[in-house]
Order: sequence, then structure tokens, then C-alpha cells
Amino acid sequence: MKYDFETLVDRKEQGSLKWNLMRTTNPDIPDGIVPFSVADMELKNPPQIIEGLKKCLDEVILGYTGPTDKFLDIVTDWISRRYGWKAEKEWLVFTPGVVTAFFHGVRSFTKPGDGIILMTPVYYPFYKAVEKGGRELVKCPLILENNYYTIDFELLEELAKKPENTMLIFCNPHNPVGRVWTAEEIQKVADICQRNDVFLISDEIHCDLIMPGHQFHSAALAMEKMEHCMFCYAPSKTFNLAGMQTSCIVVPDEKERELFNLSRQEVSQSGPGILGLKACEIAYSECDDWLNELLVVLNENRLALEAFIQERLPEIQIIPLEGTYLQWLDLRAYGFTKEKLEEVMTKEALLFLDEGYLFGDEGIGFERVNLACPKWVLMEALERLAAALEKYRK
Repeated sequence: MKYDFETLVDRKEQGSLKWNLMRTTNPDIPDGIVPFSVADMELKNPPQIIEGLKKCLDEVILGYTGPTDKFLDIVTDWISRRYGWKAEKEWLVFTPGVVTAFFHGVRSFTKPGDGIILMTPVYYPFYKAVEKGGRELVKCPLILENNYYTIDFELLEELAKKPENTMLIFCNPHNPVGRVWTAEEIQKVADICQRNDVFLISDEIHCDLIMPGHQFHSAALAMEKMEHCMFCYAPSKTFNLAGMQTSCIVVPDEKERELFNLSRQEVSQSGPGILGLKACEIAYSECDDWLNELLVVLNENRLALEAFIQERLPEIQIIPLEGTYLQWLDLRAYGFTKEKLEEVMTKEALLFLDEGYLFGDEGIGFERVNLACPKWVLMEALERLAAALEKYRK
């Protein structure tokens, strides 16, 4: 490969949130242990971005900075050529993160007491956006049959028909279950929302990370009219830039965009900084070849994990990973309580994952594993998992 996907960077003195959390959870953790929880990568950034930021620092004044026309062109071109739809430059709003956008979306497009539909288990900040916004959580649990998740469209329609339920926050691709929704599934979701006047927020942050044999379909392609909807993108997952605090939010309707910006102004929120904007610009204009190699690495890790578990840990059910770099595993066969499962992972296997219960009650007994690391790091972790679970085999 042209790029380095083998070097592990020791982040314990870098302020990494997940490395700090690992050491808080288990202060006795020995050197050489890597966390597999929070969704950033244990992989080096594209060299184009590092070199481009160095050059930028040699040339610019680090003052208040906003998006340039060149930057807007690069972002809209990325959306067009990668996702197949045209976002106008004036539709773009930039926030420090996609999670920030959820919170503003809830504040802007619903009112206190409204019901917000979530397809559970789901990324835990969705719950926080509902809770902290004083809205009501309305669950539309995904259907799990034969280790495969699908949408309960009958229930979704029933919930959307209720006038008090005014928004769906949709995860596409889905975190944590790894589904890449088909065009037909996306169309059904969009149709239900449009028929029932339900605002659709589509979190598409993982949409560049698709496994072979699958294709991402943006919810934007299913919308008859570009209104009552918002689409969330960022280079953070794709190019390991979460610390750059730069997300690209598309709010097509002018009046809705004004409401969204008003919500941001009410909390004095500024947009991304100059280095975040520059990193995003370089990522979207110069790093396609790095991304292509990354996808090969992630797929190899996926296959290696599947082979290991099938041979050594057949009690674990593997949920097929279609997109994201987050593998969802079903460990319910062991019969652990959620507390015991977490104890086994953190104290015995020395594995620091995102525990399934974080994603809602439907995730109890599951674990989410971050596969974005050198393969040798993953294999060492799987050996520790097999050793820890050996005494619990039935």
C-alpha cells in the first residue's frame, strides 16, 4: 500500500478522550493496550492533510475565518460526486460537529413536548438531543431476525401519523448496527415522513465508509421536495478529523435554515476554525486515494474479525457490517448481565468497547467494536477476548 496503516501512535499523553476514558475505567491498564470505543481511528491521518496544514500555518493569519467560495465549491462537489445529489452552496451551514447539529435541529424544528422518533438501538447522542431539548423519546425499534436488522415500517407509519410526533432522526448508515439502507428502504422512510409532515434529520456522517457489495443512498435522493429535511456530513469519520470540529450541514429550505442559524446565534455558537476548514478542504479535494486504501484496510479487518470469531468464539453472533467501521456483536448467548459483560471486557479481556447498553435497552448484551486500527492491534485484542471468555463457555 502507498499509505501507512500499520503504525500505532501512542495517544495516552495526547489528551485522547477514549484513551483517557480507558485509563479512568481501569487505572491498572498496562502499556500497549488500545481502546476500541469512541469512533475515531487508531490510524495516522492522510499525509496530504498534515502537509497541507503545515503549509497553511506558514502562510495564513490565524484570525477569525469563515468558508471561502473555493471551500464551498469543494464541499458541494464532494456531495455531488460521492453521493449523487446537488446541494446548493447557500444551503450549507457549518457546525463544530454533527452532534451539535442534532441539538440545533431539535431546537429549531420541534417544540417542547413534541415526540421525536428514533430507530433503536442507535447512536447515544440522539437520545441526548431529545432529552436535553425537553422533547419526548418515541422508539421505533429495529427488527432483528437471523442476525440482520430491518426497519419496522408498519410501526414507523403508525408513529408518524400521530400529530405529536414531529421529527425522525435517522441514522444512514446506521450506527451501531452497521446497516447501509437500500434505496427502497430509504424511499419508504422518506415517503412516510413526507406524508405525515415529519421533519427528517438524516445523519449521514458514515456514508463514505461502505463495505464491498453495498452502496450508500442519501435520503436527499428520496425527497420529493427539499423541505422539512436536514442532512449531516463531516470529514471527521472518513479522514479521522474529529478533533478539527468541522461538520457540513445541509438545510435546503431557506426559512428552516434561518431557524437553524437563529438557534446557533442564541447560544453564541461560531462555526469551525481556520484549520478545521482547511483540513476539510484538503480531505475533500486531495484524499480520495487515501480513502480508497482505507476501505481496503477496514474490509480486511472486518473479514479477519469474522474468521476469528467463527473459529474461536462461535457463541458470539456477528451482525453483518455493511457500512461504518463499527462492528456490532451479539454476546447474549453468554447470559451476562450488562454489568457483568462490561466487567469481563474491561477487567479480564482488557477490551474497552462501546457497551451495547449505551445505545438503548435494545443494545443490552451487545458490544460495538471499532475496527479502524492496524490489523495486528485488532488481532491481539481478539486473542485477549478469546482467553477471557474461555471459562464462560457453556
